[in-house]
Amino acid sequence: MNELTVTILHLSVWLFLLCAIFVPLERVFKIEKQAFFRSQFWVDLGYYMVNGIVSGIMLTPPLAIMGGFIYQLIPIHIHEAINGLSGGARLALSLTVGELGFYWAHRLTHKVPLLWRFHAIHHSAKEVDFLTNTRAHPVDILFTRICTFLPVLSLGLTGDSSTVTALFLVIGVTWGFFIHANIRWRFGFLENFIASPFFHHWHHTNMGQRDRNYASMLPILDHIFGTYISPKHWPTQYGIDAPMPVSFFGQLIKPFRNLYASTTRRTS
Repeated sequence: MNELTVTILHLSVWLFLLCAIFVPLERVFKIEKQAFFRSQFWVDLGYYMVNGIVSGIMLTPPLAIMGGFIYQLIPIHIHEAINGLSGGARLALSLTVGELGFYWAHRLTHKVPLLWRFHAIHHSAKEVDFLTNTRAHPVDILFTRICTFLPVLSLGLTGDSSTVTALFLVIGVTWGFFIHANIRWRFGFLENFIASPFFHHWHHTNMGQRDRNYASMLPILDHIFGTYISPKHWPTQYGIDAPMPVSFFGQLIKPFRNLYASTTRRTS
């Protein structure tokens, strides 16, 4: 089988497993009652498949090149210290460093107008569930994943351990689906340290609190950098005010149309 076929098979298996986990949970512990085949379900499914394929094809080469280059610039005693760590310590450090990269990349997508053009697609979802995690423009996905993975690879944190690498990827990906899920779960005091659906749903609100709770797994970063919020109730409104095309291809080209329009206005 060729690489594309293998990638599609892997994505299909993952989708089956994700549905087997989250669909029952979203029925039993739902925040809001919503249909499985909601209005943008097929659009989000399209993002799931396209982003999975694009990431596999376009992400690995630049990460390998940039990661290898930066790796050589880091003092050898740092690599020696990392190599002396246990697998568990390297996994914990990988998740922390990757999360720090993700936090700042995510925050930039909200603060930099050019990046927001692409990231706004993710926030345009008016109904949020586990599949909303995949609703992102490929440009947005590539930017945030490079910022997440590059520091980990540059430091050699996963090293040659397939176990550490696999756990790093599985935990990160699965947690992204979990925090978007339509699940009414709270973690009490631990919510200051471990992201829950409540924590991230406030990031998706259209109630004036969107530029908060940027972390994916570690809310302590939002505490440190002053972007943490935790109201006493669940959000009741999601999405953005700006219009968004309802079709998959309309959403894919919208950021470029906006960019062309703004460039035209500046040069006219």
